[in-house]
Amino acid sequence: MKSSITIRNTFAVFIFSLCMSVPLIAKDQPQWGQRSRNMVSSEINIPAIFNPETGLNIKWSVPLGSQSYSTPVVANGKVFVGTNNEKPRDPRHKGDHGVLLCLDETEGALLWQLVTPKLQGDIYLDWPKGGICSSATVEGERVYVVGNRAEIFCLDINGQHDGNDGPFKDEGAMMVLPGNDPVEVSSLDADIIWTLDMKTEPVNMYPHDSAHSSILIDGDLLYLNTGNGVDNTHRKIRRPNAPSLIVVDKNTGRLIAKDDERIGNRIVHCTWASPCLGHINNQKQIIFGGGNGVCYGFKALDSLPVEKTLQILERLWYFNCDTNAPKDDPHNYMRNREVSASNITGMPVFHENRVYVAAGGDIWWGKREAWLKCIDATQTGDVTGTGLIWSYDLNKHCSSTPSVYNDLVFIADCDGVVHCIDIQSGKAYWTHDTGGEIWASTLVADGKVIIGNRRKKVFIFDAKKQKKVLAEIKLDGPIDASPIAANNTLYIATHRTLYAIGTSAK
Repeated sequence: MKSSITIRNTFAVFIFSLCMSVPLIAKDQPQWGQRSRNMVSSEINIPAIFNPETGLNIKWSVPLGSQSYSTPVVANGKVFVGTNNEKPRDPRHKGDHGVLLCLDETEGALLWQLVTPKLQGDIYLDWPKGGICSSATVEGERVYVVGNRAEIFCLDINGQHDGNDGPFKDEGAMMVLPGNDPVEVSSLDADIIWTLDMKTEPVNMYPHDSAHSSILIDGDLLYLNTGNGVDNTHRKIRRPNAPSLIVVDKNTGRLIAKDDERIGNRIVHCTWASPCLGHINNQKQIIFGGGNGVCYGFKALDSLPVEKTLQILERLWYFNCDTNAPKDDPHNYMRNREVSASNITGMPVFHENRVYVAAGGDIWWGKREAWLKCIDATQTGDVTGTGLIWSYDLNKHCSSTPSVYNDLVFIADCDGVVHCIDIQSGKAYWTHDTGGEIWASTLVADGKVIIGNRRKKVFIFDAKKQKKVLAEIKLDGPIDASPIAANNTLYIATHRTLYAIGTSAK
């Protein structure tokens, strides 16, 4: 009997050790880049080649709108992706709207959609045809997303298929402009649990171009960038006192905390970078790239505060990515391609006590300089002079989030060049010019680096320090969303189509 128990215990330890040593595969991707924001997936069997025309390795494809910038996510058998309403899926909704689609993961069939009208008046508040640009974040039965009107939504993952759960019950009015008759809610519509309009108090931000965010979940708390930016003159910040980073109760939508870094007047263009989470010296940190070109580390809140008083996030460290930038009045340097302040638009990535973040001149209005910075995140205070491990020059501008994998860093710049960089020295092993602008981020999956550019092409490389181009594939539209992998499937969204790609495809 004792021998039998010993054998069983030994076998159990062996199985547990095996599970701990083998990378997890075939899992959902409910959040863009997960919490560390590292663009690396543990999925396997991702094909190195596919062809929409012949159907090779295409599981399914579905039409989107005419412009789609949202990176898709996959959770609980569903795929979520933002787009516009140029190809209406419901005849009740006509004209320009923001849309979040909920699709069946198996075949891409539409399950339900969130549809919201555009902000009226100034086109710089909500850029025409921009749609919902933010990436959704899913946890359990809830979907969290920032809509095109700078509103945070908490949605029921099943939409209206299981009834209007509330407490929010006015979905019909949310789908039309103020003053218009509400739309009758159907099973094709989203079920809104709660919503928070960041344009009003207590956030009171000022949107610019398009709201872009990927909400970070930690326990009962949502961390996100507000999207505060310049006005239509590109020389004035209308809401200089608005926060750039906020914390919201995921259950109710109540504002819990905000930063107090007074970034407002130093925002170069807009606050488009989403935060990441890292564990440093046994402490959780929220790492945030500001619209002023400064990377911050904040102490994460321990739990959902009971008191109603708005809290201020405690800053642990900060790193100025561009010490040569003008210190005052950054908007006086707009359109200056030689001298300007810098901003951060891609997400910072946390990996093994380091932060990797791209910063530089604004793609539309700033200087033609950009860098990938590797920062020691274990220090405190102003670490600009002491925290830099290395800095790597990028071409002109960069809005991408890096991928850190096997002692390599992969990143693409806006000039269309993909870089493979040594994680220790900060020196490039190779670069590759894709021949078209890149706004998206690289994904490493199954030993491959995958990236799309704005000239409609997908490039697939070996994720190694010796350059090897595995494929160059032309699709039907520009690619601004980042690729993701989930459940042995690669997802790539062009402006017009979402593709599900896998080796098991018929």
